Parts: sequence; structure tokens; C-alpha cells
Amino acid sequence: MPAASLVPPAVRNKTDPKSPPAAERVYTHIKTAVLDRRYEGGTLLTEGDLAEAVGVSRTPVREALLRLEAEGLIKLYPKKGALVLPVSAQEIADVVETRLLVEEFAARKAVPASPGLIARLEQLLEEQRELAGAGDLAAVSVKDRCFHAEIVKNAGNEILSRLYDQLRDRQLRMGVAVMEAHPDRIAANITEHGELLEAIRSGDAEGAAQVVRRHVSRVRVLVRGDDR
Repeated sequence: MPAASLVPPAVRNKTDPKSPPAAERVYTHIKTAVLDRRYEGGTLLTEGDLAEAVGVSRTPVREALLRLEAEGLIKLYPKKGALVLPVSAQEIADVVETRLLVEEFAARKAVPASPGLIARLEQLLEEQRELAGAGDLAAVSVKDRCFHAEIVKNAGNEILSRLYDQLRDRQLRMGVAVMEAHPDRIAANITEHGELLEAIRSGDAEGAAQVVRRHVSRVRVLVRGDDR
């Protein structure tokens, strides 16, 4: 298990009254690094290194690690540290299956689309293009996810939206993994988002659902490394 390569301590001093609580800062530090894959699956994190990196004592580190273990991102080993869990084949299959169920339904419900939805999707697509040009994979992954989430939100089903939000962390982590392993997929994603936007704009509900199925199904293949 490789040791963690920790980023510099947080900028804000722990005595700064505007600074978030120590445990929250540690939690954000670790979670961000896990999601953008600076802490890859198999990395062993230690309380001492994390405390030094964020500039806190070990107590808030333990609190943050317990929270992250409950979210399924790490596994705690007493007296050893916390292991960043790799993305499993079962997790990939579960996420893709859930996304297809939610997003195909949402794509159909998005038609006919409001001018506000079309404008928001156009904005997110343009922002994704700009971030891709800058090479910021973590930010591209966030915008990618926001594009799909906007369609789900406009389906008008709050329960479905909350269910979809629970997939957020897994989607972001898988998104960065795909783009790192398959750089050409960044442009392909943007193209497919454009196709989805056009189908929604033109009132083609079934066409939009078909684009979603093709687009999301590729995630399972790419993250598992089956694409050659």
C-alpha cells in the first residue's frame, strides 16, 4: 500500500475565527484529495501525516476519518491508519445501473424543456469546454456531473433528485479516473453532452433517452478498463 503524498497545510490558521471547525477542514482535505485521485485507491493515510498537513491535532483527524469511513471512501485499521478504498467492479455496476434508471427517466421528463433549462445546459457545456481546454480534470468532472444533475433536477421529482445526489461522490471519482485513463474521452463526453442538449432542445424525448443510455453505459466499460 503506497504512502500518502500529502498536500501543504491548509492556508487558514486554526486560530482564525472565520476558519471552519478543525474536523471539517480535515474532512474536506481528505475527501477532495480522494475524489480528484490525489489519494488513489490503496493509499494508506496516517493520522500524524494528516494532522501535519492540515495543521490540527489528531483528535479532529479521527473524527473526520470516522465520517469518511461511514461514507465508504476509506477503511480504518487501528494503529495503522486509513486505507483509501479503490472503486470496485460492483460499485461501478451499481452506479451505472442507478444512473441509467434515473437519467433516462429524467431525460424524457425534460421534454418539452423550459428556456431556463436550455440556457443552463448551454452554460454548463461551455464551462466544461473551457475547463477541458485548461486541463483541469477534477473541475471538468464536476461540470460533467452538474450537467446531468441539472436535467434530473428539472424532472420535478424531489425524491429522485435526492437519490441522485447520493451518487455525487462516486460519480466524481469515476469521472476523474476515466479522464486520466482515457484523455480522448473528454472531448467525446462534451460531444455527447451536445447531442443530449440538442435532443432536449428539439423536443425528442426518446432521442434524449437514447443518448443518455449510450453515454452513461460507456462509464462501466471505461472505468473497468475493458475498452481497447
